[in-house]
Parts: sequence; structure tokens; C-alpha cells
Amino acid sequence: MLVLRPVEITDLPQLQRLARESLVGVTSLPDDSDRLKERILDSSASFEQDVQGHGPENYFFVLEDLSTERLVGCSEILATTGFREPFYSLRNRPFNSASRELNIEHGVPALSLCHDLSGHTLLRGFHIDAALARTPFSELLSRGRLMFIAAHSRRFAEAVITEIVGFSSDDDRSPFWDAVGKHFFDLPYAEAERLCGLESRTFLAELMPQYPIYVPMLPKAAQDCIGRVHPDGQDAFDILEREGFETNSYIDLFDGGPTLYARLCSIRSIAQSQTGTAMPVTSIDARGRYLVSNDSLQDYRAIVAELDYNVGQPVALSREMCAALRVADGSPVRLIAL
Repeated sequence: MLVLRPVEITDLPQLQRLARESLVGVTSLPDDSDRLKERILDSSASFEQDVQGHGPENYFFVLEDLSTERLVGCSEILATTGFREPFYSLRNRPFNSASRELNIEHGVPALSLCHDLSGHTLLRGFHIDAALARTPFSELLSRGRLMFIAAHSRRFAEAVITEIVGFSSDDDRSPFWDAVGKHFFDLPYAEAERLCGLESRTFLAELMPQYPIYVPMLPKAAQDCIGRVHPDGQDAFDILEREGFETNSYIDLFDGGPTLYARLCSIRSIAQSQTGTAMPVTSIDARGRYLVSNDSLQDYRAIVAELDYNVGQPVALSREMCAALRVADGSPVRLIAL
């Protein structure tokens, strides 16, 4: 059985393996043991803190195969973007100009450096083993975070965003980076993303052009990257789109990948998840597949389960499911159909 749970310090060696396997562009998952250790300790402290509002907390989750004790994925929630430093994006909006004498009004798409998205909650660090992509466990890894937000909403902002990794070639070249960022940093795309993971995107963003970049002046290959999803990031994009997330006018400043946005009240796994009480049983006449979680904080757990569930009735769970969720008879649980 696979279970989603908070990361622990003993996960460090396996987490570094996941970092090595992750897409270039997933900067929140650096292949560096010291940085990953900091992330783990920061996450552990966040789970332990008694907070009454969203702040700099970071909640890191791993997907573990309980039978082998092997990690097969990870995902993360940053409670507040821009809390300690600006969260930079590129705003993609027309730059309008007009001439009264010629009776002409014209809009030219332009990219402007901004930190408009500071203050939102950020989903990041999504990575799953390739063999599990587009399976219910990919849904668990992504949406399990949203069920955690549903159980502890005061810890998060009213709106959630995520940046989907933009297009790059098999040799880790990004046409968007080559046309924009590389002119200001003599670095390949993969190296720029690596530095962001190890340090901060702020020091790079502050050297980006402060004036609008007119999209028609970019090479067509770069224009085609604006809002384009990397093929290996499509699964993450599709899951959140089904959850109610929508693209907006913001893109990643390094690879041009899209930003998704949703308010808490419109996110399916938050607004439509049901709560009930666990009831251990010896057998289940399964009629549907669900994501199921406890509502714990430090001991949060979520699984995929085949259930026979009726609204308003106790949630019948096998002994194995109860053990994975760390719940007993009468414990509160949360669930939503897949």
C-alpha cells in the first residue's frame, strides 16, 4: 500500500534520489543533501508549530510504498509566497498604445517582471516515479496536499497557485531561457535552475530586465514556449485543472511555463471532500475508489482506497487501511471520490 505522509529526516537519502530523477525546472527539489536536509527540518518545524494564520511554513510530503519502505514521490506546500523575499513572475499582458490623429489603437503582448503573486499559497516540488504517472497514486500525491489544506485551512491563504514546469528539450535547453534569461546571465538553462534550487530565484530575478519584453520581438521558438507545459509536467497540470485550477496571465520567468490559480472555495478536493468516522471491518464490498485521509497535523496520512461509502454513514475501512491511516474506530477521516 502507498501512503502520503510528512517527510522525516531519515528520508534524506531517498529524497536525494528523487531529486536526481526530477525534471529540470523543479527548483524546490535540489539535488543537494544540505539543502534537502534544511527543507526536511523546516518542514518538520512547520508541522509542529501552532499557527493561527498563514506564514512562512513549508509542508513537505512523501509518497511511501509501505511494503518496501521505498519513496516513490514527493510534493510540497509553501503556506505563503513572498513572505521572506519577493516571489517573482512574468506578467503576460498587452501593452496598449493609441494615436488620436490616426485613429489607431493597438495592443502588443508584453512580459513584465512582477511579484503580484506574493501572498498566495504555493503548491510545488511535485515528483512521482515515471511508472506511477497518470495513476490514482499521482492523484494522491497531488490532491492529498489539498485535503491537508481542507483539514487545516487557517494555515493557508485564500488562493493557491502553482507553477508548472515549462518546455525544454531532451538536452535540457529552453528556447524561452535562451531568448530572454541567457542574455542577462551567461548560464545554460539547467544551471540557472540548479542555482535557483540551491540558493534563491531572487538574485537571478533582480538581474532580469525591469522593462517590458515585447513578445513579437522574441524568436518564434521562444514565443511558442509561453504557457507551454513540459510533456512530463502534463500529468501535474491535468490533475490540478480537474480540481478547478485555471491558467492566468502569469508565467515562470525562466522557462515560460504556465501558472495555475484557484481560490480555496473552488478547489474540488477542498470544497467537495466529505468527513466521517472510521469503522474497521474485515471485508469491503467495494463500489468506488476514493482518496482517504485523516485530519491529523504532524501524523497526517492519506491513501487510495476501494470503498463502499454512503454519505452520513461511518466509513468502512479494512484493518490495513486503518493501520496506514493511523486511525481507530471512531477516528475522523476525510474522503473524496477519484
